[in-house]
Amino acid sequence: MGANTSEPTSFRTPRTRSNQSPRTPASHLSPSPSTSESNPTTAAYTNTSSYTKDTSWGTSLSCQSSLSSLRQSLSENPHIYDITEIRTATNNFLAKRYSSTSSSAVSAAACWRCNLRGRDTVVFQRKFRRKIQTSQLKERLSIICRSNHMSIIKLLGASISGDHIYLVYEFIQGSNLVECLRNPRNPSYTVLSTWISRMQIATDLAHGLDYVHNNTGLNLSIVHNHIKSSSIIVTEPSFNAKICHFGTAQLRRETDDIETLETGSSKRETEIEGGNASFRELKRYDSGDRHFEGLRDYMSPEFRSSGSVTQKSDVFAFGVVILELLSGEEPLKYRYDKETGDFLRTSVIDTAMAATAEGREGLRQWVDRRMNDSFPVEVAEKLIQLALDCVHVDPDNRPDMGRVAGKISKLYLESRIWLENVKVPTGISVSLAPR
Repeated sequence: MGANTSEPTSFRTPRTRSNQSPRTPASHLSPSPSTSESNPTTAAYTNTSSYTKDTSWGTSLSCQSSLSSLRQSLSENPHIYDITEIRTATNNFLAKRYSSTSSSAVSAAACWRCNLRGRDTVVFQRKFRRKIQTSQLKERLSIICRSNHMSIIKLLGASISGDHIYLVYEFIQGSNLVECLRNPRNPSYTVLSTWISRMQIATDLAHGLDYVHNNTGLNLSIVHNHIKSSSIIVTEPSFNAKICHFGTAQLRRETDDIETLETGSSKRETEIEGGNASFRELKRYDSGDRHFEGLRDYMSPEFRSSGSVTQKSDVFAFGVVILELLSGEEPLKYRYDKETGDFLRTSVIDTAMAATAEGREGLRQWVDRRMNDSFPVEVAEKLIQLALDCVHVDPDNRPDMGRVAGKISKLYLESRIWLENVKVPTGISVSLAPR
């Protein structure tokens, strides 16, 4: 059977019809040029019903072996880059740093766009929160790099040098959400001037984060820990959104060595130390050693008080991003009060709650006016309320991302129906010329 799998030696002669020439057997699916020129039809098809049972089984095993080999050669296998490769690609880190925005401000994380192993990539330099062994890095990379979703920028591999890890992601052409909403050179303009473009971004984000939390298929409960508008890339022409920095928290050990494993309906916590797995319950993250990689605007209340980083922290940050997307405003602003001489803090959460309390008219005033008041009010009300549920003070009262993604998908469909109803009728010509 093994011999037949690797090198088929014989095939039963296929049946032929009296008025047709014999068809080419399976071992000759790639005909020579002379064969294809003489009879291209017979060279392109085979009579699969004429195979013997042994030959079919051998071919099936051969296909499985080929698929296994192909799977091993795909880009999902993580690359452990040598630091010399990173240095060469970035001109010893002297190359101009890459930024997805047009502002002159340099990102807190050093980043370079370069070519590695024939691929257009972006390299992020990050500092470890805790040291990680090479074997652990390979294990985590093999898990993270197997994940694929259209709303997540794919991690290709990593490299280690001293206290830093260099994370290599595929390059995606686009601009981050901050730049799309608030262009410093033209505050009155936004590329997201339509309701459907913002709904598209909200839908992509919801499904991408739902994938991270619940649908990676890796039996892992993953915390992203980097959800913020500056970490979301918007692409044209359909305004699709992609989440950056997937896997960074795990590879930098921001969320400890503990990964949640699901066995049946129960969940356990496992810590990988030197290849041995020991189970323990995760109570709280040490706030002295952990750091939420977002701005303070996106931090959940429980993180500020206890340093606890969970999936519900991601849900809170997602809710802030949605409110930011709908209003076009910064998540947190400080306004100088001339009467008191103090700076007054105003958050997008507070303004959204106040607008909701005022009713429909308050919401219409709160939504970004650069959309020219052209949006389905009922859908906007539901989406704002869903975002407020995500930023609830009590993490237990925040919805799961699976539920959030389902609701936003429904709102997206309602928005599409609204868009079809408000379109200008076709087939009507208008002329301003004198008659």
